[in-house]
Amino acid sequence: MKAVKWQRWISIAVGVLALAIAVQPVLAQPAALPYGLPELPAIGEEMQRDIRSGLALRGFDPVAYQAEGRAVSGRPDYELVYDGAVWRFSTASNREAFRDSPDIYEPAFAGFDPLAVADGRAVETDPRRFAIIDSRLFLFRSEENRRRFTQESSLRQLAESNWQRVSQQIAR
Repeated sequence: MKAVKWQRWISIAVGVLALAIAVQPVLAQPAALPYGLPELPAIGEEMQRDIRSGLALRGFDPVAYQAEGRAVSGRPDYELVYDGAVWRFSTASNREAFRDSPDIYEPAFAGFDPLAVADGRAVETDPRRFAIIDSRLFLFRSEENRRRFTQESSLRQLAESNWQRVSQQIAR
């Protein structure tokens, strides 16, 4: 009777092992992104983007910050894949303006908080917290960081000098 029990357990174990071996190649493959999205970030990525959606600036329109002076959600109808990220725009004309001159509208420090960059770190931001300084878009993690950065001009020079080193630590 005991031999039959052991044989049963052995056959179950062999079945589970065979199933695990059969399923393993399927599970080992990375999940496919929806069609049209850029690949997931890798070591050294320059632009902050949502790793699930691939959206830069969490889908906010980078042109609207300067054109309208406010954070405006972009629309899926007006998307552009640029520099490994999906950028959304609120209008077709904003998309064309960005396509013609992305360097004018891209956020400083790849969208990372400049106060953290001044401290030698790359910290994600809230795209609704921003400032335009000398025609450059700066995004911030908090309202306090925004206030400090806009009031203390020495932080801008410190962030500029640290950016080269900080940007090398960012996952691409």
